[in-house]
Amino acid sequence: MRFRPLALLLCTALAVAPSPASAWGAQGHRIVNGAAIRTLPDTMPAFLRSASAHDEIALLGPEADRVKGAGAPLDDDDNPGHYVDALDDATVAGVVKLSALPKDRAQYDRALRGATPPTDEFGQGYLPYQIADGWQHIVRDLAYWRVDVVGETKAPTPEERAFFAYDRSVREAVTLRDIGYWGHFVADASQPLHVSVHFNGWDGPKYGNPNNFSESKTIHARFETALVRAVATEDLVVARVPALAVSSDPVLAQVGAYLTASVSKVPDVYRLEAAGGIDGHSPAATSLVLDRLAAGAAQMRNFIVEAWQASADVKVGYPGISVRDVESGAVVPTRAAVGLGD
Repeated sequence: MRFRPLALLLCTALAVAPSPASAWGAQGHRIVNGAAIRTLPDTMPAFLRSASAHDEIALLGPEADRVKGAGAPLDDDDNPGHYVDALDDATVAGVVKLSALPKDRAQYDRALRGATPPTDEFGQGYLPYQIADGWQHIVRDLAYWRVDVVGETKAPTPEERAFFAYDRSVREAVTLRDIGYWGHFVADASQPLHVSVHFNGWDGPKYGNPNNFSESKTIHARFETALVRAVATEDLVVARVPALAVSSDPVLAQVGAYLTASVSKVPDVYRLEAAGGIDGHSPAATSLVLDRLAAGAAQMRNFIVEAWQASADVKVGYPGISVRDVESGAVVPTRAAVGLGD
């Protein structure tokens, strides 16, 4: 769960969840990360598909929540990266459409400052950019790894080849860490209450409540932590992960579509709560929570595959050598060429 509004939220949620900072709770985040790795295709590098990679990436699923509570400035700067407060029309503050996200956080923040009333990325959350930025990190990780693989056999000297072999081993460790940490935010976005203004009670006085949905300040934790603990396992989620669906759309467009799908499930969560399904672990509530966890795992898996594909088309180092040129043999990699020659 999120750290806001603190005064009321913590008093009620702590009785239900072990921590006030967990979207999906630790179990849900481990499940999403683990299921994503288990459903990677065989065309992906073996170091990403190993049992040890699965275990490490799954363990890192809750990591972005575990660092919360560090204090200022980290908490204030970092916490809004876990959520976005979308309205029912899938806009943020009525001025930014999830289907048309600005190109970066700076433009997103400027757009929000023009809302009525004015707001900003820290007030509304910047989860879409946390996902997109993390994806770009992984593209770079994999691009350097591809060059390392060539360099450890093709570099011009034994010393250079030894360097690339060592750099590859370090790059693998960095990549697993980056994927594990980033997967947390992909999972956050599959939890409907993490992408909505109705994140912990409908807030009828502010948004209207014609369906008399719950105003409970524990619904968030009861859905994402208590229900998950009761009904979810990684095996059950893996069984629901849809087939690989790779897209050529820009990453922010894909993130926007993903978030829009999550927003559409917000009323379902509240209907299930009203019917007693969340607390009673009804079949409908079980199905919804497993489907949302599976949606997170599928999106994470799809993005990792897309990052691998994109990594072939970038340049690394300074001023830059093409990964495709290195893999084709047109360029022989050197330590200097990848930015580590001085």
